Amino acid sequence: ARNRGMRTRLRRALKSLRTAIDQGKTDEARSVLNGTVSLIDKMSAKGIIHDNTAARYKSRLAKRLAGAAG
Repeated sequence: ARNRGMRTRLRRALKSLRTAIDQGKTDEARSVLNGTVSLIDKMSAKGIIHDNTAARYKSRLAKRLAGAAG
């Protein structure tokens, strides 16, 4: 049950960050990115998500933000 709640928390963070990027709020997205990356790392460390999955999430988010900013 705890893992399910943490996974939900991660999904919500990812969705809010993707929404901010899609709406062009790059300043807001940059500030949210740090917290989201931290959350991804915590999930990976606890074994809730796989290490490669965590790396993939972080890479795609950074790439998406850079594309929106540029």
